[in-house]
Amino acid sequence: MNHSISEKLFAEAKTLMPGGVNSPVRAYSNVGAVPPFIARAKGSHIFDVDGNEYVDYVGSWGPMMLGHAHDAVIKAVASTAENGLSFGAPCGLESELAKLVMSFVPSVEMIRMVNSGTEATMSAIRAARGFTGRDKIIKFEGCYHGHSDSLLIKAGSGMLTTGKPSSKGVPADLAKYTLTLQYNDVAGVRETFDKIGDEIAGVIVEPVAGNMGVVPAKPEFLQALSEETKKHGALLIVDEVMTGFRVGIHCAQGLYGIKPDLTTFGKIIGGGMPVGAYGGRLDVMQQIAPLGGIYQAGTLSGNPVAMAAGLATMRELSGNPEHYVRAERSTTNLLNGLKDAAASAGIPLTANQVGSMGCIFFTEGPVQCFADVQKSDLELFRRYFLGMLDEGIYLAPSQFEAIFVSSAHTDDDIQKTVDAAKKVFKSLV
Repeated sequence: MNHSISEKLFAEAKTLMPGGVNSPVRAYSNVGAVPPFIARAKGSHIFDVDGNEYVDYVGSWGPMMLGHAHDAVIKAVASTAENGLSFGAPCGLESELAKLVMSFVPSVEMIRMVNSGTEATMSAIRAARGFTGRDKIIKFEGCYHGHSDSLLIKAGSGMLTTGKPSSKGVPADLAKYTLTLQYNDVAGVRETFDKIGDEIAGVIVEPVAGNMGVVPAKPEFLQALSEETKKHGALLIVDEVMTGFRVGIHCAQGLYGIKPDLTTFGKIIGGGMPVGAYGGRLDVMQQIAPLGGIYQAGTLSGNPVAMAAGLATMRELSGNPEHYVRAERSTTNLLNGLKDAAASAGIPLTANQVGSMGCIFFTEGPVQCFADVQKSDLELFRRYFLGMLDEGIYLAPSQFEAIFVSSAHTDDDIQKTVDAAKKVFKSLV
């Protein structure tokens, strides 16, 4: 494929923005390529400035459950924008979206709209600390909850050792308040709570980890988190920024039958616009300003255009369950096709799936935690990614990201992708 215009634009962008991008993974540094600059998108396809067309499995990193530029969403955004982009004041659309989200997630008794998933998780952590009067947070290796200081912490050398900042600019003194445990490790969770449970403000977890590929939580792991937080007076924060309304209309907590104290949302409830939210138990949320002393604010939070996009998306999904059926079926067919293609080429491959989220790992399975993910052949992934891109298949440029399938993906899209994989896998061996 020709990428000459993208190459020119990227060269200019690198003189203006760090790495030429406004979010690191877009730079394609992991795969040693120039990122295509996208001009437009419709349905399951995107088009770059050089005129190349791709079947898209990134979907703006998750929110495009209906596909790009869905007619109902675009119409809602356009009609709302005619009346103004933002007021910095209450508008009725905020309550409409809040009611719709809460109607499908019973654990959310009150909600606060924000502008991103990072803002939602950061605010939920503060709420847990403020409500409990404690400082320590538990997170899990391989789970990503945004780039706030408290969550950019990597594991220490042992179960209860002090964590270390995983980014420059995060104070080492802050890292001691975040413990990073192994995902899906029930024994590790119980041991930690047995020793310091009364010091823990909250546990934050992705019920389906989406930033180490796709790794679902084991039911007994989620059950242990629920039991231990209740026993020790800590809060369970379920991060549904990625899974919320993608794995089902009742989100991952509905799928797994758990009831967290707080939930964070993003992605789909914005329909492609910058939106996040956090909510949960009434007694916790009533401690958020202006009702209580836990401060959090946002000038653009709940702006009418973002609310309109989210409402249109949510109404379409809730009013037509077939969207979930189609997207999940397409995901299953895609992953089965990729597994068969890899097996035919003699390439070790494991596939994980929850609903319309999927991932392939270039390793023998199973893949149940970050240590398993790290066994993947990253060079093999790099060559696979570049081959698929050249065949018109747009994937996330990292082994550690999910495949997002929309209800707009067709059988032809899936077959084209599988055929491309067969060709690429043969070239890899």
